[in-house]
Amino acid sequence: MPHLFPDLARTIAAFVVVLGVLVFFHELGHYLAARWRGVYVETFSVGFGRSIASWIDRHGTQWRISWLPLGGYVKMHGQERPEEVSDEVRANWRAGQTFHEKSVLSRAIIVAAGPVANFVLAMVLFAGLFMAVGRPVTSPVVGEVIPNGAAARAGLQVNDRIEVIQGQQIRSFEDIQRFITAHPVETVTVTVTRAGARQDIVVVTEAREVKGRKIGMLGIRGGTIDYQPLGLGDALIGGVTQTWSVTSDTFIGLAQMISGQRGTEELGGPLRIAQLSGQVAELGVSNLITFIAILSVNLGLINLFPIPILDGGHLLFYLVEAIAGRPIPRKAQEYGFRAGIAVLGGLFIFATWNDLAHIGLFRWVAGLIG
Repeated sequence: MPHLFPDLARTIAAFVVVLGVLVFFHELGHYLAARWRGVYVETFSVGFGRSIASWIDRHGTQWRISWLPLGGYVKMHGQERPEEVSDEVRANWRAGQTFHEKSVLSRAIIVAAGPVANFVLAMVLFAGLFMAVGRPVTSPVVGEVIPNGAAARAGLQVNDRIEVIQGQQIRSFEDIQRFITAHPVETVTVTVTRAGARQDIVVVTEAREVKGRKIGMLGIRGGTIDYQPLGLGDALIGGVTQTWSVTSDTFIGLAQMISGQRGTEELGGPLRIAQLSGQVAELGVSNLITFIAILSVNLGLINLFPIPILDGGHLLFYLVEAIAGRPIPRKAQEYGFRAGIAVLGGLFIFATWNDLAHIGLFRWVAGLIG
């Protein structure tokens, strides 16, 4: 059988850490929001199944670490409707601290707090990385000169560092792109550092038409990545913008899959996450933190999908309740939850199939047979 994981022990440890962090902060969002809205929390569990370790805090909440690290939950007091439980259970409810008796707004806040916590976690992790390691910036160094392009005709060379264009200071490759895009078919002076010496090169930019508008082209590709450490304020802003960028890219990727522009083989499940966790952990702590931040965004987005049983499905029910002025009938909710379980089950099976194909299990079995 192929060597599926570079180091099984490291992979398992990294997977438990990655999933544990994501689940803990997601459930912590629910927990803190419940406490804020006056709901008594009975249990906070990271993992499912039998408890490995547990303790009770001064508020009476039981904190648990369970043996199956594939999720977690927060059990809130009176989460069921009164008609769904026995008289004996209702008699033990704490007046004013049950989930079901809170307003629609309070219940929505508690449910939405889980995904929100995942986005906040991503922002904090990205900000911390930008402060400790630096924000990755593509340096304004020529990595490749496109043959017969404007840069090639002007004499730009690989490893030239572009310092100034037409009097404007250049700090990143994105600065080059922004300037050149706005100046199609123009003569500009480019100041570069080559072999330790600065020199000016005159370039006539090219143009291409995009959606009826001409944009400038220089004919180069970027090279190395630099890391620029940021202060607290800039790091926090960078954390927010980076989280937004990952969110936007994820939405675009999903839209492309739905429209057929992109293959669905990229969808992965727990096995893929486990494999990637081990591989990323081998690259260092900063890469593992980046991986956790990206997964945190994905977990937050997935939980906001309007699928019954997910947080987004509950929020959809609460929206209907707020508009109609009464809860959705129990039977309708039950059918909704069944449909949600079926959808999630199908996605899980599909993702697991992709995972097994990705790690080469089917090729290995085919090799044994044939």
